[in-house]
Amino acid sequence: MALKSIKSERKRIAEEVHDQLLSAILEGEIGPDDRLVQERLAAEMEISRTPVREALIRLEQEGVLVTSPRGGFVLYRMKEDEIRQLYQARAAVESQAARILASQNDATKNEILRETVRKEEDISSPSVHTYFNANRSIHRKFVELVDNPYLLEMFDNIWNRGTAFSLFSAIEKIDLSKSLGDHMALVDAIATGDKTHALESFIDHIQDGFDLQMEAMGEKAP
Repeated sequence: MALKSIKSERKRIAEEVHDQLLSAILEGEIGPDDRLVQERLAAEMEISRTPVREALIRLEQEGVLVTSPRGGFVLYRMKEDEIRQLYQARAAVESQAARILASQNDATKNEILRETVRKEEDISSPSVHTYFNANRSIHRKFVELVDNPYLLEMFDNIWNRGTAFSLFSAIEKIDLSKSLGDHMALVDAIATGDKTHALESFIDHIQDGFDLQMEAMGEKAP
């Protein structure tokens, strides 16, 4: 793990530390077996311990980290019930976004969605990180186009946490390509203008993602 030296105004340092640590988690540079100690991080980044402590506490509050019995912090490992709850939360937010988009049935928005799917699914260098980012970008565009900041904030709270990437990375054990491929059908469902159809299509899509997650983790979905 190679973290960059941070030189900035004091009020922004903690935010920069937070963003850099989260990025390292998403890139896989910080894994489940790594222990994050504020003194070591502060020395590596060449900053005081206070902003590092603030960033670590924020990541703990966001559900990304948990305190370690040995001191410091480690990545939080979700239990099966929590994984199910995470996908249920996704279904609630994203299916509602689909319902709203279907009620609008805006041709311009639908074309933006199609272009986003085409662009993001054109992956030249397959990896856990690229597939995770492609999925997040596609799903975020659906919510973003609703123009509801509260829905978008809830989406980001679910997808931007390191635990979401840690879960997704398990799919590498089976077939990452299974995580893509059905997104254009979601746009088609929205383009019908049928709110119920669009909502149910998203719920089914996210349920398929949950089933894939359980398969990857060696569990059987209920």
